[in-house]
Amino acid sequence: MTAHDTPAASVLETIGETPLVELDAAPQSVPVYAKVETFNPGGSVKDRIGKHILQRLLERGEVSSGGTVVEPTAGNTGIGMAIAARQLDLQPVFVVPDGFSEEKERLMAALGAEVVNVSGEAGMSGATNRAREIAAQREDAVVPQQFATPLNAEAHYETTGQEILDALGEEIGAVVAGVGSGGTLMGIARAVSERVPGVRVVAVEPEGSTFGTLLGEAREEADYKTEGIGTHDPDVAELLDPDAIDEIVAVSDREAHAELNRLAAEEGHLVGSSAGAASVAARETAERIAEGDLDAPAETVVTVFPDSGERYLSKNIYGSFEAWEGKA
Repeated sequence: MTAHDTPAASVLETIGETPLVELDAAPQSVPVYAKVETFNPGGSVKDRIGKHILQRLLERGEVSSGGTVVEPTAGNTGIGMAIAARQLDLQPVFVVPDGFSEEKERLMAALGAEVVNVSGEAGMSGATNRAREIAAQREDAVVPQQFATPLNAEAHYETTGQEILDALGEEIGAVVAGVGSGGTLMGIARAVSERVPGVRVVAVEPEGSTFGTLLGEAREEADYKTEGIGTHDPDVAELLDPDAIDEIVAVSDREAHAELNRLAAEEGHLVGSSAGAASVAARETAERIAEGDLDAPAETVVTVFPDSGERYLSKNIYGSFEAWEGKA
């Protein structure tokens, strides 16, 4: 975000500096604050990595002006990278597994990107393989690979994490965030832990995802509707460092759906299902701290609301749980 009285030279200057908003439904003694990433120009937290990764790749000479960026993505990273690519004179191509939000694909195309679909059964691994094939066939093309590049976490270390510290100082007891690539949580956790030793780091995944196995926790693999977080192949998220995580919490689709609807109706937050899951886990963490069941260096919890519920209207996200669950 830019100040209202300061003109911006480019849309890239409006990325970041998003508001940190206290949630109403949390223990009074342990407030929960959410970083509301819908304020980014592309409407999600992924605008941060789109800008940061592409700028660094250009600086390193890994791609040249006029070159092509090919990325496997479920949507938000594509939108963020498309915004940055057009401003940086790069051609964006995104490989998207079937079954994700129609709105995201339409937005990527609207931003000038080429969208290539692959079977949903192939998942992100299949999308990654296809992205590499496309890049190999084009001159001056690069696959940034958000799931593997340290630039992903670096973006959040340098921006999101520092912004949280600017707002709260050292009064941070726990950082709670959903994990897909792991970049958001790892970057924020690294930044905060440097200033707040002992801060509790909590990863959030949907029930049916298997990130919990990285900490030796039992997980039963199953389908889930919550988008943007979770995995059936933990090895894909190379950025996720189990040693830096205290706990991985699994939130059911039903809980996430109920919470995103509550956040809209009661608190005015129009957010997606991953934010609903993060809010459930953040509130539970705050309650455990308040009850004395969880040690933390401060009585404050921070979480991230990655994107907007408007991005999932085609999936009946604000309808009944059964309508959302049953939408293909």
